[in-house]
Amino acid sequence: MNIFRRANIITGWIVFLISSVVYLLTIEPTASFWDCGEFIAASYKMEVGHPPGAPFFMLVSNFFSLFASDVTQVAKWVNIMSALASALTIAFLYWTITHLARKIMGKGNDLSIAELFTIIGAGIVGSMAYTFSDTFWFSAVEAEVYAFSSLFTAVVFWAILKWENVADEKRANRWIILIAYLMGLSIGVHLLNLLAIPAIVFVYYFRKYEPSRRGVLYSLGISVLLLAVLLYLIIPGIIKVASVFELIAVNGIGLFYNSGVIIFIIVAMGVLTWLIFYSHKTRKVLLNTILISFSVILIGYFSYGIILIRSVANPPMEQNDPETVFSLLYYLNREQYGQSPLFHGHYYNAPITEAEPGKKIYSKIDGRYKVTHHRQKIVYDERFLTIFPRMWSGDPDHVQAYQKWGKIKGTPINVTNRNGEAEVLRKPTFGENVRFFVRYQIGHMYLRYFMWNFGGRQNDLQGHGEVHKGNWYSGINFIDEARLGPQDNLPPFMKDNPARNKYYMLPLLLGITGLIFHYLRHRRDFWVVMLLFIMTGLAVVVYLNQYPFQPRERDYAYAASFYAFAIWVGLGGLAISEYFRKKLPGVTGPAVATLVCLFLVPGIMAKENWDDHDRSGRYTARDFAWNYLNSCQPNAVLFTNGDNDTFPLWYVQEVEGVRTDVRVVNLSYLGADWYIEQIARKAYDSDAVPFGMDKELYRTGRRDYVYLVERIKEHVDLGEAMDFIRSEDKRTKTLGNYTDRIDYIPATKFKIPIDSAHIINTGTVRPELADRLVPEMRWEIQKQNLYKNELMVLDLIDNNNWERPVYYAVTVDRNLYLNLHEYFQLQGLAYRIVPIQQPEARGQLGSIDADLMFDNMVNKFRWGGVDDSTVYLDENIRRMMMNFRNNFGRLAHELISQGDTARTITTLERCMEVMPHERIPFNYFMVPIIDAYYKIGENELANSYLLTLSDLAEEELRYFISLGREYAEEVDYEKQVRMHIMQELTRLVIENQQEELIERQQQKFQELVVLYQSNV
Repeated sequence: MNIFRRANIITGWIVFLISSVVYLLTIEPTASFWDCGEFIAASYKMEVGHPPGAPFFMLVSNFFSLFASDVTQVAKWVNIMSALASALTIAFLYWTITHLARKIMGKGNDLSIAELFTIIGAGIVGSMAYTFSDTFWFSAVEAEVYAFSSLFTAVVFWAILKWENVADEKRANRWIILIAYLMGLSIGVHLLNLLAIPAIVFVYYFRKYEPSRRGVLYSLGISVLLLAVLLYLIIPGIIKVASVFELIAVNGIGLFYNSGVIIFIIVAMGVLTWLIFYSHKTRKVLLNTILISFSVILIGYFSYGIILIRSVANPPMEQNDPETVFSLLYYLNREQYGQSPLFHGHYYNAPITEAEPGKKIYSKIDGRYKVTHHRQKIVYDERFLTIFPRMWSGDPDHVQAYQKWGKIKGTPINVTNRNGEAEVLRKPTFGENVRFFVRYQIGHMYLRYFMWNFGGRQNDLQGHGEVHKGNWYSGINFIDEARLGPQDNLPPFMKDNPARNKYYMLPLLLGITGLIFHYLRHRRDFWVVMLLFIMTGLAVVVYLNQYPFQPRERDYAYAASFYAFAIWVGLGGLAISEYFRKKLPGVTGPAVATLVCLFLVPGIMAKENWDDHDRSGRYTARDFAWNYLNSCQPNAVLFTNGDNDTFPLWYVQEVEGVRTDVRVVNLSYLGADWYIEQIARKAYDSDAVPFGMDKELYRTGRRDYVYLVERIKEHVDLGEAMDFIRSEDKRTKTLGNYTDRIDYIPATKFKIPIDSAHIINTGTVRPELADRLVPEMRWEIQKQNLYKNELMVLDLIDNNNWERPVYYAVTVDRNLYLNLHEYFQLQGLAYRIVPIQQPEARGQLGSIDADLMFDNMVNKFRWGGVDDSTVYLDENIRRMMMNFRNNFGRLAHELISQGDTARTITTLERCMEVMPHERIPFNYFMVPIIDAYYKIGENELANSYLLTLSDLAEEELRYFISLGREYAEEVDYEKQVRMHIMQELTRLVIENQQEELIERQQQKFQELVVLYQSNV
């Protein structure tokens, strides 16, 4: 083994150890928010997570979970898997950079010590820069698929470079087969790895052929074709062919379910085996390599068999119920989430001309597959169709954002609306379409993330284009002020944000240096890396076609693109070393250059990023989930709606066994028949959810959309209304002159008679609150229609008859409350439906069970590190804490109304202990807390908190006003919130006769009113 190879291997493993230590020190010790809890739960018990699944990721995660000493350590071990996969990615990045650097040096194995230092130094600089980069570090310390997917990309790219160096054709082909197998396995993790195919094709082309313009174009075409074949033919196509076998076997021959799949696998294996044997016997090397490569891709891809097998077992978590090839295809294609047009499609305001029957939906009925419905295929007015449609979502918020980012004026087109009236719609021009693509999809949703990683980051506030949220930031004043306004008067929530990371654009400059140096010194390899950079960056932007107001930042989707740029960061270090090597003798030049680059790039990145990437000691996702579940009484049904109020709850139930008597029902899924069927089964300690409909009544295509027609003006008994909608009598499915079947309820007002004895006996309301019971619950649903998820909630309420507690998580959108909110009772982080009426007051919903809520909020709730000053709380957690602060305020005021001063003081003290200003900055939700302190006579504390909030609101308001008229409209909401806080604080000091503060607050408020009006 020559000196370079030995040094290169050893240094690569040192790099691995360094990055491993970094990630293991900063991993989250339990489940994180978003998808992580679901991934861990699915991996631990081999269940079926959200589409399109990640079966190979689940297998490896399950293996790591075996090392857990108890169930509370499972999540940590899955996070360790991500950390180690990320560290391996860094090692392979190092070896990739040194390989490319060695080719630039052009010395083969004949390297001087100075040249060896130069090459190894470049590898260290680039790999360490990526180690501490914002996006990759974020994924490295949690149980998500992106760290593992990045490892596949790194190994595959490194492997094709290794293939390039192998002289023996037979041995070289082994590398191609390895790459194919890794590609197949990666499908069971994430499809992003497939985007390395064009770069791989060009490495192959540059080695095999003399480059020419025609050859380059052919190679580009072949690479795109290969990618398309994998994405659109092999991945879904195999399942489609298997579905044909399945239909013939089950419906044609009468065999058992999935027999056709077994026959297909046997036939496919037999044909491939014969073809491989034939190609080997006839010495057709290329054909043999292609066939073996295809076979190993299939072997890797067949990890999806796990999904099919586990679905047949009906585990508690079984998203989409992919136990047949038909539902598996739906699962793989992510059809649950809808599809965005890619190359041709409609604009956001395109009128719908008709809805045609689309794909067939097959259901298992009586040993056969029967077509029970067709998915709708929407046909749009062809005048509103375009190539490369970027603005396609009709959501009103999205439309408003399209108009902002695309600066839309449009072209007027006359149309006829649904009422038969003439109307003029303004169709966006293609130029406006492209403008949105460039400004939002490229600028905001890619280049902004790119600059986070190599320029610097403003803060961790999720941004939708606002000047003060989530922009890139360099730390160089004249650059930042030109884009972000004045930087010398920032309020604390901006200047003290842990994610305010300034790199002075040094990683970017070093990367650009490496890019230019690479182009000048080795053009072929430059174009290979450039293809990887573009295909994992801009190509992903085009493919995703994202709409505005994404629910979270999406930088993780472009991690591989940042990986490619990190190669150039390393080669930038090589360029600097080359320059120093000419100026300083021996190893001094490259050693100095490497140290300078390490200090100015990875060093600064590590220093700036550590505090907002260190998740050690943070248990918030787990503990908040515990709090949600323990806000509920035994055997409860808890309605949730989003990722963060569902997946962590599934994690603590499935993995840690917490409150498995509570059935978490996600309202986003409740419109799907597979989900209704799933929660209608008993799971662990939770009985089946008591729906009144059987599957034939809620199957897809049945009661998907129910009209509310006010034929009956008075309140209708909910049970009678539900009997009407459950009925299959034709008279209940006809309406007026409409001849087709229509599902409707002939009322909008409903009532539920209340048996007070039954209510007390079931524990729905405690006996001491019996005097507040209403004889009837009465409410009106002020909507024209119900979706199936809303219908099933009513079905549950009717059929449950108060036997099980029913709750809404406080995070559920009020549009899903069905106007039941006057009968909510707050008991912690959940509203229980009870027959006690409490009109909405100042935006606060429902009554409060003070005893239950005090016990939960003060005595039981866990805080997951929120009260530990060493634990980093990101914006997501800080935003969630507003619910807790609001609830503490509501509880305090309820206790005050009961004359319970002692428990009020305990409640307020607990609130300030858990959420001091230094951890959760004061905001509007502090106003009720301050008010409560005044009401119990704690004027000194109240005044102290009031002055802190007043000074803070004033400082923030003055900052927003200082941005000038250019940003006045954009930050107007922020200004209004601060003005409202100042108004409320002024009201408080007047109401509570705080003479020493009245004049101060009135004067400040009037000053700010004048200042605000001058900026409108």
